[in-house]
Amino acid sequence: MGINFERMMLDFSKIISITKTPGNGCTRFSYSPEDKQARQYLLSQMELLGLSIKVDAIGNIRAKFGKEIDKPSIMIGSHIDTVESGGKYDGLTGVLAALEIIRVLIEEETELRHPIELIIFAEEEGSNFGVTMLGSKVLTGRYNVEELKSIKNGEGISVYEKVQSFGLNIENVENDLLRKNEVMSMIELHIEQGAVLETQSKSIGIVQAIAGMNTYKINLEGESNHAGTTPMGLRSDPMVGAANIISFIQQAAKEMALPSTVATVGKISCQPNVPNIIPKKVEFYIDIRDVESNGIEIFSKKLKEKVKNVSEEHSLKNTIELIGASNTVKLSPRIIEQIEEIAKEQNYNYMKLNSGAVHDSAMLNNLTEVGMIFIPSLGGKSHCPEEFTSEKDIHAGCNLLLNVVRALATKKNEIETF
Repeated sequence: MGINFERMMLDFSKIISITKTPGNGCTRFSYSPEDKQARQYLLSQMELLGLSIKVDAIGNIRAKFGKEIDKPSIMIGSHIDTVESGGKYDGLTGVLAALEIIRVLIEEETELRHPIELIIFAEEEGSNFGVTMLGSKVLTGRYNVEELKSIKNGEGISVYEKVQSFGLNIENVENDLLRKNEVMSMIELHIEQGAVLETQSKSIGIVQAIAGMNTYKINLEGESNHAGTTPMGLRSDPMVGAANIISFIQQAAKEMALPSTVATVGKISCQPNVPNIIPKKVEFYIDIRDVESNGIEIFSKKLKEKVKNVSEEHSLKNTIELIGASNTVKLSPRIIEQIEEIAKEQNYNYMKLNSGAVHDSAMLNNLTEVGMIFIPSLGGKSHCPEEFTSEKDIHAGCNLLLNVVRALATKKNEIETF
């Protein structure tokens, strides 16, 4: 039995209609009214299936199915939050695939050696606080309660306050940590968010590694003054310094790190932000990623040297703050082998590749065996209203994941001894 695709598309229609920006992509931040509405629908579907449901202190939803409920679970799922005016498929595809897979296993009365666990991670995108994968990071012990009080959004509201106001008891985060041997494997189905599969005419990607990431916030402070009366030689202009650093970033990523290193400045602000006034402060964010940890280290060192030199040249004060980091993750060879074996049996047109985007499943790498399946993104577009994955590719990815989960859950294999 394969997935009931029509039923899954009804779920899609329901969730993508829940957005703060109708007609302009999906906007569904974690802990928002839209998030609450989407959660209510999904929880109602889980309750209909009789799943054992837990919502933890940061908002991750975990729902188990299977008679052997206390054995290590096979975890599947993703996230339902989006960026501002994002796409329909990012994260949501993996969640709805997981829900549909559990429905199928119930309907075919599959005898499972291990329970299947659907997980919906909270705040994957970092849209509220600028910290990506917050739910999975808290689940795996990377932040404690006090640290969550210090992470704040642009309005000065902390994670602690935001989550508490959403009706969750955030004080319990340390009681909800995921433990080793609690999960047998974690497999996430996700859109590629790139154009490799499309350009190679492949319907399935088997992920080998997930890029690590460092996100830095850089503040440069100079001296604000009149744009017309201040001679160029007497200026301490942080915007000029920022421009020098930002232009250096592309050169450094191309020529000074590794071929797999990428770096981006996607957010910048200045004060007082007036056309005829030399800025006093400029703040910008740098996103550095690589599937080789050495590339991130090399680039970070070059960046810090450049900031120091530019600040001295233009008489600027500076701060460099690492606001987010995730390690490069090599996925489980045994899970990769299992996915590939079934892809071959089912005649899927697949290839192996790496992920430049970070994903929640990577946070579980030290606790269990992790695998990922990619399906194509048209034109490589993601995090935008134009994001699109064909129904044919969604169907293929979901059925592949179903067959992988069924194989892992029904036969005794060495993965159980992880």
